[in-house]
Amino acid sequence: MPRGENSRSYQEFNDDEDYDEGNTQDSFDDINEDEDLGTEEPDGIVTQEDDARGSSPPMRFSKICVKNVFTVVLIFIYLLLTAVAVFLAYQTISDFLEKMSQPVMSVTYKEVDSFSPPGIALYPTNAQLLSCKHHYHDYIPPLVDPGKPQEGDCETTEVTYMGPFANQTAKRALVVRGPSDVRNKELIFMQFSQNETQEDFSAITYMLFARFSDLIESANKSEFMRDCERNYSMWTFSGGFRTWVKMSFVKTYGKSEEAAEFRQESAVVKFNDKRPEQEQTNQLFFAVFEWRDPYKQEIRLIVTANPWSSIAILCGVFMALFKAANFAHFTVKWIIKMRKRHLKHKERELNQMN
Repeated sequence: MPRGENSRSYQEFNDDEDYDEGNTQDSFDDINEDEDLGTEEPDGIVTQEDDARGSSPPMRFSKICVKNVFTVVLIFIYLLLTAVAVFLAYQTISDFLEKMSQPVMSVTYKEVDSFSPPGIALYPTNAQLLSCKHHYHDYIPPLVDPGKPQEGDCETTEVTYMGPFANQTAKRALVVRGPSDVRNKELIFMQFSQNETQEDFSAITYMLFARFSDLIESANKSEFMRDCERNYSMWTFSGGFRTWVKMSFVKTYGKSEEAAEFRQESAVVKFNDKRPEQEQTNQLFFAVFEWRDPYKQEIRLIVTANPWSSIAILCGVFMALFKAANFAHFTVKWIIKMRKRHLKHKERELNQMN
């Protein structure tokens, strides 16, 4: 081979050093093919070397096609993963906001030996309190002279106040200090009498509030009773029956404040009136108040949304998004670089053919 042709081939080989090894080898084969254009065998015979070089472009085309398909599949997979990451981030933020706005209730039971004596506010209207006594172990002795006043051992106080609601009527409340010793099953038994009236039904309304001592220590008892009636529920017990009320205390801790309330189970038993007929014109009311069990119920509002776990999930999602963006950036750069190489190689082939 002449020296000038060797120098030209070497110079073209050096110009293509920035390509990868496969493309460089293909370019070198193309150059050798241009040099050997006039080396066809006599009588039109094509050698095996020329046949191998003739089959090289389809092989190179198939490699480029496989690379392009593989690149498109990778891009599609990363786009799919990015969409999943975005959906996961949206779902995490939505769940966190929903749990923040909708706390759940956690109920706990605390066992106690005794409760703070509650206040039992009764509104007897025209009825008269005949007796109020403390008993223990669920035992109530037989009645002696029902319908007549008897000695009692309850601590009571009377409060008159204006109702808190629209009618603004004057109310008279007889407040009794409730039971406290739950272990010995302390109870309070009260009986009232009321003269016969023109009403079809007769009942006495009552209300329970948290501590009797709060009323005693209050500077303004009327205002205290107004607040209690505004915040606590009202119940009734009927005449001619013994109503056994078993109380349970529930304390609720909200987001900013706490509230106390009573829940009760009541049982009603008919009173067998054995008095003389002329004395039965006075209707009798009987009420028993007792603690249901030694457990104080506490309800707390708990936000189950954990900000740290949500932040950790979002950090993982954003890292995945960053990786996907980084991969897309390098993929685009690689595609542009390969396109430039392909165009440059095609231009060289055209120049060699010319």
